[in-house]
Amino acid sequence: MESLDKQGALEQLMQEDAIDLRLYWTTVMRHKWGILGFSIVLTVLSVLIVMSMTPVYRATATLLIEAKEANIVSIEEVYGIESGKSEYFETQFAILKSRKLAERVVDKLDLVNNADFNAPKEPLIDFDINQYLPESMQPEVKERTSDDIRRSAVDTLLAHLSIDPVVKTQLVKISYESENPSLAMLIANEFGESYIESNLEAKLDLSLKATSWLSTRLDTLRADLTAAEKVLQEYRETEQIIGDNGGINIVSQEMELVANKLVEARRDRLELESLYRQVQSIGKGNPERLELVPTVLQHSLVQRMKGELARVELKRSELAKRYGPKHPNMQSVNSEIANARDALNRQILSVVNGIETNYRVAQANERSLQQTLDGTKGNMQELNRKEYRLNELQQNVQAKQVLFETFLNRFNETSATGDLNTANARISDPAIMPRTPIKPKKKLIIVAVFIGCILFGVLFSLVLEALNNTVQTARDVENHLHETMLGLLPLLQKKRKEPYKSYRQFVEDPSSTYSESLRTIRTGVVLSALDNPHKTISVTSTIPGEGKTTLSTGLALAVGQMEKVLLLEADMRRPSIGRALGLNREAAGLSDVVAGSAKLEDAIQRFEAGNIDVLIAGKIPPNPSELLSSKRFGKLLEVLETKYDRIIIDTAPSQAVSDAMVLAQHVGAMIYVVKADSTTYQNARNGLKRLHEVKAPILGVVLNQVDVKRGAKYHSEEYGGYYDVYGYSSAKS
Repeated sequence: MESLDKQGALEQLMQEDAIDLRLYWTTVMRHKWGILGFSIVLTVLSVLIVMSMTPVYRATATLLIEAKEANIVSIEEVYGIESGKSEYFETQFAILKSRKLAERVVDKLDLVNNADFNAPKEPLIDFDINQYLPESMQPEVKERTSDDIRRSAVDTLLAHLSIDPVVKTQLVKISYESENPSLAMLIANEFGESYIESNLEAKLDLSLKATSWLSTRLDTLRADLTAAEKVLQEYRETEQIIGDNGGINIVSQEMELVANKLVEARRDRLELESLYRQVQSIGKGNPERLELVPTVLQHSLVQRMKGELARVELKRSELAKRYGPKHPNMQSVNSEIANARDALNRQILSVVNGIETNYRVAQANERSLQQTLDGTKGNMQELNRKEYRLNELQQNVQAKQVLFETFLNRFNETSATGDLNTANARISDPAIMPRTPIKPKKKLIIVAVFIGCILFGVLFSLVLEALNNTVQTARDVENHLHETMLGLLPLLQKKRKEPYKSYRQFVEDPSSTYSESLRTIRTGVVLSALDNPHKTISVTSTIPGEGKTTLSTGLALAVGQMEKVLLLEADMRRPSIGRALGLNREAAGLSDVVAGSAKLEDAIQRFEAGNIDVLIAGKIPPNPSELLSSKRFGKLLEVLETKYDRIIIDTAPSQAVSDAMVLAQHVGAMIYVVKADSTTYQNARNGLKRLHEVKAPILGVVLNQVDVKRGAKYHSEEYGGYYDVYGYSSAKS
């Protein structure tokens, strides 16, 4: 069940949206001739203007820009920064659009004196307001200087120039628009040529400046290098430095040699010291034990003497076998043995003394070498300090030498190639003379103006419709007035000879649409209260001129065909029923009967053509509201209700006077008349509000003076029955 409700709500919403779209369409169609006429007029004016416009031609030259690095020491090279290609090309595009380049083209082509370039623009309207002003109010006219003219020419040139880079390429489109095609071609090509020349001149100027700067810098670097070399040489001479590294290699070799000698001397001293200690432990008084020392034993003289001693002892041994101890030979041999032993002992002591001497010499040699090594080490430290300072000075000289050579090489390259700079751009496709203008695009402008006017007209019509706050349709009655729609009356064509035609339309043409509309309203009134019919019905409106009297008369005539009806004219300020129906306007009326100056029977007039009785207003009283609110008037209505089946009262407008509010207390129903497409719903709402405040029995609203033809055309779906669009009425209607 809930889903069905949601579906119904959705269908209703879609239906309302569709109706809204149709309303927009009907609004546009209602104003279509005005929109079309407005569009045609403006389109014709645009055709005249476009045809009088001077055609403009565009010439385009294609420029190829190539990136090239500068051949000088740049800040990017020093710090290792590389500019991106995109930034480079963006810079070149900005140069192409620069004012300086435009000034160059103006001067080169002498555009200041070019008649085609500086042709004066004729105004569309030749009107000078200054000629009508007094001399004191006329603006001061300043003479234009040559700079002003040149500045104006440059502004004009830049205003008609366009620089368009081709995406993802190094190509640039240089376009210029002019009324002279040959001038457009000339300027487009000249812009490319001037850009190339300007770039070459800038490079040449940059090379000259770079050469000058490098030359100045070289002088400074040469002086710095000479000063550094002089300081280095003075330091060498002062410190008496020989060799590349301050003589430290010589000292190193010397120290290495002394160290080696010291090692050998220490080794010899240790060997001799061991032997010396051994000899000292034995003592010089014991030659026999000293003889056992390996060094002594291995001495050549000692070995020879020991051999001699052994030979003599062998000889004594042989003689002892033959002779006795006291034999002279034995004594001689013993004497030889004693001599040989003494000689051997003396030689052993000599060898031992030699060992001691060698030990002392080894000690002295070791001490001497150690002293020499210590002195060499001190020299080595001093030389290291000199070497550090020397290296510092040499590095300074080398750095200045490298920098000087770098600048010298770059200076030579810049000087040699400074006049051989190549252009970074070339014209890949020169501009040609255009044959067809690019603007004005006459057909496009005319079509655009026509479509724009149509759209503007549609928008304007919708705005007018949105701003239209008048009551036009039954939808407006229901949405804005919140009242029941009883019916509507079509608009009748007014004629000067028949000013009250609508009053008698029902009688004179009963089969017309107007008459049928009255019958529809009559049916609605009758059906609204079948069980308890409204005997007294009042008809009022918001303001005068909305047709309440016409509805009162027509409704009385329509009801008169079925019942006994009295038409009562209670609008005593502007009475018109008597004249419209051709009655006696001098006869007594409502005011006379209420005042008691005339009898009711004498005041009521018969309108035979419509089969109704009429009680006109009579003499206009000074205060009609008091008359209508009197008890006599109430009693009069009670009497009339007993004599008639229906009483139709024409009442004054509710917003103009308070008569309608007074009558609201005496009537059974009240019909509110609204003039279509004239009365605003704010005014109608205010009038209804006043009636509701006095609890008036409002039966519904009748929309009057509706344009039948337009309504049938634009609101046929909503009011088809009212307008008789189905051809149900007679052909005459």
